[in-house]
Formats: sequence, C-alpha cells, structure tokens
Amino acid sequence: MRNPPPNMTDYDREWRDCRLEVPERFNFALDVVDRWAEEDPGKLAMLWVGRDGDERRLTFGEFRDASNRFANALRALGIEQGDGVLVILPRLPEWHVILLGLIKLGALPMPGTTLLTPKDIRYRVRSADVKMIITDPENAEKVESIRAECPTVARRLLVGGAHAGWESFEAVMKRASIEVALDKTRSDAPLMVYFTSGTTAGPKMVLHTQVSYGLAHRLTGKYWLDLRPSDLHWNLSDTGWAKAAYSNFFGPWHMGAALLIVDDRGKFDSKRCLTLLEKYEVTTFCAPPTAYRMLVLEDLRQFKLARLRHCVGAGEPLNPEVIEAWKAGTGLTIYDGYGQTETVLLVGNFRCLPVKPGSMGKPMPGFTVAVIDAEGREVPPNVEGDIAVQVRPARPVGLFREYWRNADATAGCFRGDWYVTGDRAVRDADGYLWFVGRADDVIISAGYRIGPFEVESALVEHPAVAEAAAVASPDEMRGSVVKAFVVLVPGHEPSTRLIEELQEHVKRVTAPYKYPREIEFVHELPKTISGKIRRIDLRRREEDRKRRVEQA
Repeated sequence: MRNPPPNMTDYDREWRDCRLEVPERFNFALDVVDRWAEEDPGKLAMLWVGRDGDERRLTFGEFRDASNRFANALRALGIEQGDGVLVILPRLPEWHVILLGLIKLGALPMPGTTLLTPKDIRYRVRSADVKMIITDPENAEKVESIRAECPTVARRLLVGGAHAGWESFEAVMKRASIEVALDKTRSDAPLMVYFTSGTTAGPKMVLHTQVSYGLAHRLTGKYWLDLRPSDLHWNLSDTGWAKAAYSNFFGPWHMGAALLIVDDRGKFDSKRCLTLLEKYEVTTFCAPPTAYRMLVLEDLRQFKLARLRHCVGAGEPLNPEVIEAWKAGTGLTIYDGYGQTETVLLVGNFRCLPVKPGSMGKPMPGFTVAVIDAEGREVPPNVEGDIAVQVRPARPVGLFREYWRNADATAGCFRGDWYVTGDRAVRDADGYLWFVGRADDVIISAGYRIGPFEVESALVEHPAVAEAAAVASPDEMRGSVVKAFVVLVPGHEPSTRLIEELQEHVKRVTAPYKYPREIEFVHELPKTISGKIRRIDLRRREEDRKRRVEQA
C-alpha cells in the first residue's frame, strides 16, 4: 500500500492523551532490539550497502547475538558501567553493534563524526575522561597524533584493519561468548553523550538517560517517521550526529522497521540517491534540506519510486519551493520536523495534519511547546519569541538530563517552568510554529551545526589574523554558509591568496565542513560596550546584502 493510514489520525486527541509509561528499569538494547529478536529472530533489521556495492542483510537476531558478544568483549577489556567510550566510525553495521553492546553493558557511548580533527578528538577525550576509543584505520592516525595528551584512554579498538598498539574488533568478537548475563539498567541511568556546538566555548556534552533517548524516541519513530515493521527506512545522516540516533537507531527500531544503511563517504550524489531509492524500494526517507534542494534539480519523474510512501526533513528550515517541487516530481509531501540534540522530536508536520509549507508544524505528543518572552510568559500568536518546552509540573520524558559537567550551562537553559531551546519562532493562530532563527548564533549549514567560536578560534590562530567573527550567510543550496569577517594584523594586506590560505588553515585545525566559504576583510568588528562581538549586526548586514543582490 503506497499510502497506508498514518499512525496518528487525531492529532488533538493524541497530543492530549499521550503518556509514556516509564518503568523502574529500562534498556533500549534489551527491551527493544532483543524483544524484536525474540519475536522473530529472522526479521530484517538492516540492509547495508558498501562503497563497492556489496550488500549485507542483517536480522534482529544477528544484532542481538553480536551485541551480546560485544558486551562480553567490553568486559574482558576492562570496560565497566559508566565508562565513556568515543565511537568514530563511518556508516558500518559495526557502529550499531557497538552502540548496542555498550548500552547493554551500561557503558556510555559518545558518537563522533569521522570529520573530527585530532584537536576535536583531544577536546572530547579530555572533557569526558574517555576510557576507550573505537574507530577505523582512516581515523586511527588522528588518535595516534594526540594519544600522549590523552592519558585516560586505556583501550583502543580498531574496526576493519590492523594498527600497532590497537586491538582488533574482529578478534575480540571472535573470542567473546554469545551468552551474556546482564543487570538491566535503571531507566534514569546514563545512556549516551553527544557533543553539541556552542557559541562562546567548546562543544557542550549533552547527557541522555536510558529513557530520555532510548524510550522517548519511540515518539519520533511512531508519529513523525510514521514507521511500521514492514518498512525499509533510509536516513542519510552521518553516524556522528544526533540525527542518526533519531532516525538510524532508536526511532526505527522501536517500530521494528528495517534500516537501509549506505556507506557513502564522498560528496552527496543526488542521482545515485534517487537510483538507490528506486533499486531498494525504500518506503520511508529522511534527509536534510540540503539534500532535498539537490534532489529536486534532477528529473524526478524518470525514477520509479512506487514503494516510497513517506518523506521527512530536518536539520534546518525547509524552503516551501522545495516541498512543492518534490511533490510535483514524486507525488509526496516532505514532512518537516524540529528537534535538538538535547531532545527527541519536539515539533513536526504529521501525516494527519495539513502541511503549511515552510512551517515547523505542531508540538509532538508528549510535549507542551510554546513561544515565550524573556519573563517566561507565552506570547500571543504571530509574535516572535523563544521556543520553549514546559518542564513543570511534569518534566517530559524526552528531554536530556543535563549538560554533563557544566552546571552553569544546564541552569542557563531553564527559565521558570520552561526549558528554552535557544531558537526563535512565531506561532500562528492555528498553532503551527514558524522558525525565525538561532538565538545563540550557531550556524546551521547543510544540516551541520557549526559553532562560530570554533571557526573564529581557528582563524585567530593564523598569524595574519587579529580578530574574526563568523556568521551564517544565506545560501540557496545549503540554507546558510559560514562567512567570516576578519581584521588583519598590521603589515598584512587583503588578497585572494590570503583568503584561500585562511580557508585551508581552518580546514586543517578544525573539521573541514566548518571552514568559511566566504571571507570579508574589515577594519573593525561591531561590539557591545563590554567588548563582545555583535554577530547579530554582521548577520543582518549579510542578509541585507544578499537580499539586494537578489533584487538587482
């Protein structure tokens, strides 16, 4: 059936009545994945496609058994409940096995993108006292380059190769028993840490519990992804982003859906993407707006997407023009959604509701989401304010526990009875939310969250740079790109060659995706009386400039 009835048919009733029952003890790997394995060990859990086109079909029974082995292997390596483990891997089935094994044991997985630089890895290891790093040969050299500065790392595990001083994932798995005895974790026990970019310091550590992600993402899988056990779901996210947790792990497997995982490591290829959607008869699809913007440039009608029934987008606001072009080419609507690393999906366009192109949609069942002012009061319709989640009298299940080891940052995101997301929006008279922008200046480019502080710090490390400010500059394809305003040290002159040199410098000292695609040299930066850079002035200036160019 191309378009079966949605999992939610009456939004108002579901939003009013939705309650997640929280047991005393819960473990996603044991209570969800292993439960599907018990019901039908042969049920498909993943179809993996390698870089050379080779395929692997893995069942829930195989993931249960492999994660049991890995939990035993971790114990043999001295990893215990609560130990931090940094996992930096491309889109491989082993990533899922490793996360499941860590979760079963009660250790603390910390996923990281393969784009991390040695500097990024060192920061994460030292911030979290990481005890083990798991990665592949392509990233092992990064770890080796900073290993002497990371004394807490007691174990290094390599997937798919050999390296001096590293233990082999395949070897420890071969030695480990499939039989494992585990005490189920408490529902409020730590589950996972993600690092999320900030504007005035390094990335913060977002700590989730077994229920705040492991249980609450059932809402994401059921209501927004609208998944069923018969679905084959493809999400394009890199393993290092929280979007992978949403749509490549917790959400789909709660619903018993199978994952399509494609190990593409180069630039996004829109024609190949459409070819794979057709070849593997994907039924549900999740992609960032940047991908959709590229996909609609293709002749969509030449691809037979008869099995595709539901499409979602998230990471940044999706242009109404793209939604219309996708529907014209495929007959399907893109259901935009909004969430954070700190939460499960908070606001979404759901299949039971009319879509207002360009809107974030309505609050997810299980959450009271409002637009509030500086005093914590809800603002009237069509008035801009802060997007906030009500936490009193009852804290919603799908909200992170804290910014780990950062009590000030944790306290700073609450205002009265509300958790404040840091984003701005307006709510219309029908209850739909419309995204306005970031309150904290984080740049969202092609779905990646980029902290301006990281870009600025990298630029200032260059001997020619005295000061720098990074802001989002509107871009038709990526939504936004990083633009840097640079004040030079006396004796250095602006030039095209210097721009290229600075861009390459940023690529070397931080992740390549963070480099400023545009650089403008200025004599001074706008600042507050206290000396803080007013990025908002630069951002507005850039938006005005792009607007004038479009009108010319």
